Amino acid sequence: MPRKDKFPVKPLADRVVVKRIEEEEEKSPGGIIIPDTAKEKPQKGEIMAVGPGRLDDKGNRMPMEVKVGDKVLFSKYAGTEVKIQGEEYLIMREDDILAIIE
Repeated sequence: MPRKDKFPVKPLADRVVVKRIEEEEEKSPGGIIIPDTAKEKPQKGEIMAVGPGRLDDKGNRMPMEVKVGDKVLFSKYAGTEVKIQGEEYLIMREDDILAIIE
């Protein structure tokens, strides 16, 4: 996995690169273990890289609300899946992020 301070991709504008956080083994309420193939992909992730922010109508840079290392919740169909150095990541707009997990 690339080091956070040397991530090989720099997102543009208000985009971020997110690495999904995999949940531990999941069980149904009846105690049945749900296999990975039947699970939905997690909607939690860690910010790996952040763009400089979008420009407003006057050309001023709008600061990003998230930073590298933040744990976030994002919308179900957010982002574009990409492989970077053999690892899977999502590139999405900051608007697709619903919340920062404390």
